[in-house]
Formats: sequence, structure tokens, C-alpha cells
Amino acid sequence: MSVEHHDLHHEFPELNDKIHEMKISNNHFRKLFDEYHHLTKEVENMENEVTPVTVMTEEEAKMRRVHLKDELYAMLIK
Repeated sequence: MSVEHHDLHHEFPELNDKIHEMKISNNHFRKLFDEYHHLTKEVENMENEVTPVTVMTEEEAKMRRVHLKDELYAMLIK
């Protein structure tokens, strides 16, 4: 099964420069970015069945990732 990549650079390619700038200049953004990146790796491992979990656990992780992505996007377009 092919897993789609959900890192912020793939999600928002038009904001690559802004993502880089925010990672350097905003500690809160950097913390959320790191959390999002870590969670994305975990979800990809769940989807690839490297880390076996229940469907509910995987869906909860995906929802946390969506909320983080929404928060990061809001910071990027501010």
C-alpha cells in the first residue's frame, strides 16, 4: 500500500519559504512543527503496518495531526 506523505512541505508547497522562516523565528511554531512531523511519522508507520494499532488509535492520531496542521496553517497565513 502506498502511503501519501503529509509533511508540511508537501501539504503547503507554496508556503515553503514561510515555513522555513517561522521555524527559525518562532519557538512555538517550531515546537508544533516538530510535534506534527513526529506524529506524521507515527501515522505513516501505522498505515504501513510497521506499528500495529487499532483502527481507532490510527484515526485518533490522524485527527490530532489535522488539528496540528490547522493550527500551523493559521500561523503561516497570519
